[in-house]
Amino acid sequence: MDVTTDAAAPWLIVGLGNPGPEYAGNRHNVGFMVADLLADRVGGKFKRAGRAQAQVVEGRIGPPGPLNRRVVLAKPMSYMNLSGGPVNALRDFYKVPVGHVVAVHDELDIDYGVLRLKLGGGDNGHNGLKSMTKALGAEYHRVRFGIGRPPGRMQVADFVLKDFSSAERKELDYFVDRAADAVEALVIEGLERAQSTYNS
Repeated sequence: MDVTTDAAAPWLIVGLGNPGPEYAGNRHNVGFMVADLLADRVGGKFKRAGRAQAQVVEGRIGPPGPLNRRVVLAKPMSYMNLSGGPVNALRDFYKVPVGHVVAVHDELDIDYGVLRLKLGGGDNGHNGLKSMTKALGAEYHRVRFGIGRPPGRMQVADFVLKDFSSAERKELDYFVDRAADAVEALVIEGLERAQSTYNS
């Protein structure tokens, strides 16, 4: 779906993660980290979203004029594997077409800090995407934030629910900032232009 099909429709940008302070620094919560930074950029604070099990910030990104976009930033509060329900409730409430939904999430099969933007596709075993695809279908955008594979024989579940290492944390702010830039580029300029800049 081309992003210009309904330019007036809002965008729903979903940072995937798990609620609660014990998960805040986990690799699996990098979507929340990007959403928090985007909220800072639009000058908003996350608040509970009515009946939806999520926190939201409403705002605008982009320069004044035709490229200015209305956005709803969201953090599902349902735990990762049930993200689809809250996201679908928000999509209905804000009347967002599926092609204007963006999931920001951790990705095991990409090196740490590397970004990949895409439309549609599989869930690659990611429970948040699995739940979203079940609720919405697969034709939403993804901003995939590489976290790399677990070392040695560490289980994937243990790896994603651990905090970034001290070495990784030295670059984490930079990579989260770049991921937020990529989300903005996707929404303002469209997928192909954003991919050409950030799919490096």
